[in-house]
Amino acid sequence: MSTAEETAGSEMQPWAEVTPDAARRLLIAAVEAFAERGYHATTTRDIAGRAGMSPAALYIHYKTKEELLHRISRIGHEKALEILRTAARGEGTAAERLADAVRSFVRWHAAQHTVARVVQYELDALGPDSRAEIVALRRQVDAEARGIIEDGVAAGEFDVPDVRGSTLAVLSLCIDVARWFKADGPRTPDEVGALYADLVLRMVGAGK
Repeated sequence: MSTAEETAGSEMQPWAEVTPDAARRLLIAAVEAFAERGYHATTTRDIAGRAGMSPAALYIHYKTKEELLHRISRIGHEKALEILRTAARGEGTAAERLADAVRSFVRWHAAQHTVARVVQYELDALGPDSRAEIVALRRQVDAEARGIIEDGVAAGEFDVPDVRGSTLAVLSLCIDVARWFKADGPRTPDEVGALYADLVLRMVGAGK
């Protein structure tokens, strides 16, 4: 198993840093509610009820529903960035690092598909300041992936006329896994990760 895959595997419980336990329970309940009903259709009462708590208890830990979404989104994007950064700065050729990055990134989006759907598709529900913070994290994610592709082009490993466009295509392909992946589907997160790594290497012309 590669370093990036080990990093992804260690993040299968992404809320370990959220304390105390009541705050973590509320955050997990919010993820489930946002994924099922959407941010705008979810109420604080819905979230508190899923966590087995009263609505008043929620406000002890989170001032607003938006604060919950912001924390979910920030932690999720930080995990995604960590996965890509680990792969980008690992050893090996650009092709090996890109395959490692895609495998791990896809694996996370599949294994954590409920979280990832909220993280990736509820961005517009955030206020301007919170949204700006998440957009900055997204730019870092893009930069890590783009850096690997640029390395491959410079080394003659990849045939990519449009690096920025190709980076967008690669990340979009990986992120979309969260939309369709089902835990009871025909492929495991590892299998989807391996498939997508192969597809992406073909996209960038590796090995030609």
